[in-house]
Amino acid sequence: MENDNNKIAIIVAPNGARKTQLDHPALPITVDQIVKEVVACRDAGAAMVHLHARDNNGKHSLAIDDNIQLMDAVTAAVGDSIIVQLTTEAIGMYTPKQQMELIRHTQPEAASFGLKELIPDDSYLDKAKPFFQWVADVGMIAQYILYSVDDIALYFSLLKSGVLPNKSHHTLLVLGRYHKALQSSPRDLVPFLTDELLDNSHRWAVCAFGVQEQKCLVSAMLLGADVRVGFENNHLNNLGLIAKNNASQVDNIKELTDLLGINRHNAHSYRNALTD
Repeated sequence: MENDNNKIAIIVAPNGARKTQLDHPALPITVDQIVKEVVACRDAGAAMVHLHARDNNGKHSLAIDDNIQLMDAVTAAVGDSIIVQLTTEAIGMYTPKQQMELIRHTQPEAASFGLKELIPDDSYLDKAKPFFQWVADVGMIAQYILYSVDDIALYFSLLKSGVLPNKSHHTLLVLGRYHKALQSSPRDLVPFLTDELLDNSHRWAVCAFGVQEQKCLVSAMLLGADVRVGFENNHLNNLGLIAKNNASQVDNIKELTDLLGINRHNAHSYRNALTD
């Protein structure tokens, strides 16, 4: 039997905070569109979905009602067959307090946190520590999003100091976020690959921007990382052409794992791997 530690998971981020249907006509905006896309991505092989709620005007929203409506609709459609993760991404619109209130009120199975957004400076540590401890205590799967080597250093510092509890979490490395035109390269992964990261007991994942997304993700998978695809970061396929939809991006990665002999997590095995 394949050891679950040797499997990778495909995560999908179908819309993000900023893009609209002017960027891609198949970008899901409404609740019904997002639910349909999540089901298709689940069927294509995604183990987790990273959800961004939109308001009635199609704008990114951390409003509690918008997120409850979306989360409930997705969960009703997919049950536990895909891990449902809510974002707390602020994009300059929301405070750390509002981000925390969203998660306390909605209590999703999983949530993603940009460390620099939740903890802009040391004055936020006193509020962050009990919040992240609560996240762990209720059994929520936390994903800490890291954009740079400095963010990795911050993550390990917070882990060692006890601000971040040492259980039920994983990290997401974002490649290319600060490049001009949001273009990433497999070389961007290299500075992240510290002994501390590779020896860490918690799982890590990678997402990337631009036409070299697939090369970045293959490089990460070969090192044992989980990968995130989807229109939030990139809506071009492996040929540099406009992708059909998010599910086709998931399917492309699934085909690559088959070719490379890499086994994949489904939601149930991934859930176990993240909460052990």
